[in-house]
Amino acid sequence: MKLPKLLTLAASLAMISSSAIAQLWTDPQGENLPLDFKIQGEYADEEMGAQVIALGKGEFHAVLYPGGLPGAGWDGKNKILMDGRLKGEKASFLPAAGKKKYMAKSAAEFSATSKFPPTGNLPYLGNIQDGVFSVKASKGKTFSLKRTIRQSPTLGGQPPKGAIVLFDGSEKSLANWQGGRVDKKTGLLNTDGRDIKTKEKFLNYNMHLEFMLPFKPDARSQGRGNSGFYQVDLYEMQILDSFGLMGLNNECGGIYQKANSMVNMCLPPLQWQAYDVEFSSAVMNDGKKVKNATLTAKLNGVLIHNKLEINGKTGGSRNEPEGTPGVIKLQGHGNPLQFRNVWIMPKK
Repeated sequence: MKLPKLLTLAASLAMISSSAIAQLWTDPQGENLPLDFKIQGEYADEEMGAQVIALGKGEFHAVLYPGGLPGAGWDGKNKILMDGRLKGEKASFLPAAGKKKYMAKSAAEFSATSKFPPTGNLPYLGNIQDGVFSVKASKGKTFSLKRTIRQSPTLGGQPPKGAIVLFDGSEKSLANWQGGRVDKKTGLLNTDGRDIKTKEKFLNYNMHLEFMLPFKPDARSQGRGNSGFYQVDLYEMQILDSFGLMGLNNECGGIYQKANSMVNMCLPPLQWQAYDVEFSSAVMNDGKKVKNATLTAKLNGVLIHNKLEINGKTGGSRNEPEGTPGVIKLQGHGNPLQFRNVWIMPKK
């Protein structure tokens, strides 16, 4: 159905965001956020971490991490999976069981690990109420995990001297981009579901980018806040709601089709997150590549790629050869992504 000409794309997205049927929210302070949003998130104490994934309609999947949250104490190997359901103001959890598939559409079949059961899985019971996740093994210790909101140490920081500020919340800085929209109320850069690109081209640089994923609990996999952070419009580093998942190459932090993240540091949707990237373009000599592009990246302050060599373009890149200057592209992919505090420091 065609929309009336006077109905802008931004207005139509706002209508979708406020619709309970669409199950899409873009404002963490929104009055119509479901209770599911308050349950989902991260919980931790000194010995255990948990990430609770909202799956829509009051259903949840929890991942417990012995030692602490990813990037903050987790042993990097063992995981414990639980299935949860909203009951009044409380969510109750049982050991994950039955036929499971990685990121299955059905909440009953959903698994946050590609292997089920994962290494270290144990039968745990639990419940979440008033910001506390109480969990207990069938034979073991009880943990009282408190809701926690982690932030990147670089979030909201000032750009270094000499950096090019690509977006600072002003309408003026929108002139640095092809496409995009500045929300007059929030001062945020919005994709409105469409790709946006810098007008200036770059080759080698350090860059900082802050982004917020929409809350889409009914969606799965690539339908859940899909976007991409393209280095010189040739190499895509994924932006996606991959909270609680494996950290694969097609998930948040991954180099699409090329490299998994060293650790999945994607935070819950509707939380501000930060990429800090050091990028060097490929080097060409007489039309032949003599050196791959390299990338070191942190997501929310934790190293996810360390001097990674990228052995070729990723999908959706421009047609020009590697080693040539290119724009920074922020993919829309039909999802309403929001960005702020974007700067780049070119280097030789």
